Amino acid sequence: MIYFITGGERSGKSSYAENLAKELSDKPMYVATARKWDDDFKKRVDRHQKGRDERWVNIEKEKYLSEIDFSGQVAVIDCVTLWLTNFFVDTKNDVEFSLEQAKAEFDAVCKQENKTIIIISNEIGMGVHAETHIGRKFTELQGWMNQYLAKKADKVVLMVSGIPVTIKG
Repeated sequence: MIYFITGGERSGKSSYAENLAKELSDKPMYVATARKWDDDFKKRVDRHQKGRDERWVNIEKEKYLSEIDFSGQVAVIDCVTLWLTNFFVDTKNDVEFSLEQAKAEFDAVCKQENKTIIIISNEIGMGVHAETHIGRKFTELQGWMNQYLAKKADKVVLMVSGIPVTIKG
């Protein structure tokens, strides 16, 4: 089962996903895709980890999600935006190559059996138009990947001001 949870910044995506995971499993997995770019971001990641109780299995994986054994697991992957950023930076802002790599990784995860994946993403294209060329390229990458994930997902939920709106499944 694949759940795709999307929405704007601070729309309640992570809380919704975490609560869903705890309903589905006594020992859910939390996969953080953030790269610790600087001390401030590291503090933010540490604060998030401390906010999850002992029920959670915490894994940090910047890019290669397929290296994780999701079999028999309920896992929250948080989040697509940070995950794509890692591909985008490492490919020197190559949208097509980043998209190709991310799709391949997600497809490999989908091939694993008996798993429940709850993947969180941002709808950055619904916000302010990016000022820079690189920002616009990343917005395109994010939008294309979101479409891909939504198509593959069994259930798609759009979070709006803390309210889950089911748009598929």
